[in-house]
Amino acid sequence: MRVFLSVLVATFLASTAVTRPAEPELRIAVNSTLVESFPLFAAIDAMSSRIQLIPAANGRIAMSQLVAGVADVATGSETQALINSVADPRIRIILTLSECRYRIIARRSAGIRRIEDLRGKRVAVTANTSSHYYLDRMLRNARLNEQDVLLTALEGQDMPAALEKRTVDAVSIWEPHAQNSLEALGNDAVVFEDPSSYTERFNLNTRTDVLADPAKRAALVALFREIARSSARLRMRPPEFISTLSPKIGLPVKTVMAVWPQFSFPASLSGKLLAALSEVEPWVAATQKRQPRAGKDLAVLIDNSVISLSRGSRR
Repeated sequence: MRVFLSVLVATFLASTAVTRPAEPELRIAVNSTLVESFPLFAAIDAMSSRIQLIPAANGRIAMSQLVAGVADVATGSETQALINSVADPRIRIILTLSECRYRIIARRSAGIRRIEDLRGKRVAVTANTSSHYYLDRMLRNARLNEQDVLLTALEGQDMPAALEKRTVDAVSIWEPHAQNSLEALGNDAVVFEDPSSYTERFNLNTRTDVLADPAKRAALVALFREIARSSARLRMRPPEFISTLSPKIGLPVKTVMAVWPQFSFPASLSGKLLAALSEVEPWVAATQKRQPRAGKDLAVLIDNSVISLSRGSRR
């Protein structure tokens, strides 16, 4: 009987080991509301690797998952990397998935024709995000500052309705909320756009401990190779992918097609990224009530080792 029980226990343990789900190679917190995430979704669809996507409602939540150790990688703009790297110096930017041009949508009937006309007007931003930074930059270009407008904190999805109800006069936001705001106002809309002032870089971010793990590093290299292939297909044949990828972010195909010209999908790390970080850093530092970091300290946030390996370099 003792032998029989031993065999039974061993058989049970063996069967449990066989049926237990394998651990993911990577856990990625992804903003599941944005077109910027398309290259990542397309790459995962094409891979057989054990990569777990952790959906997040915005970049702030995605980055919090990375900082907390729930995720190995997280999507987010350069503003979120700058904000979170103060609390966690291990944060590294390892790939730019997408670049997006932002827009300010204003009500013509509120007497707004130029950026200067925002003075004294109610302007909605998503506080302490790239939406907020874009407004700040556009105001400074017009020799204004945030104190010259009446800031209203709103999430992007709430902005079109706020414009319609006239509770705000303008919004500064990313897509698709800018497009939805534009459509909500129709002929009453005025659009302010200046890519040279700010173009969002939507990145994959990780931590130094993840990069130091050989297995996770190898998984990242494989992922980057597929992202490069998927991004090339998105650039060359977007209609083939928009119908498949749009449901993943809960947007109609029509909306994605309307905002598509606002995006590019470089799957790279631009040499201009450090300059962009240096431009945004003083604003982030002011929001955090600290001194801006020097350029050499910001350069540490960019790690190109994985993308170099994915392209065949052994540096």
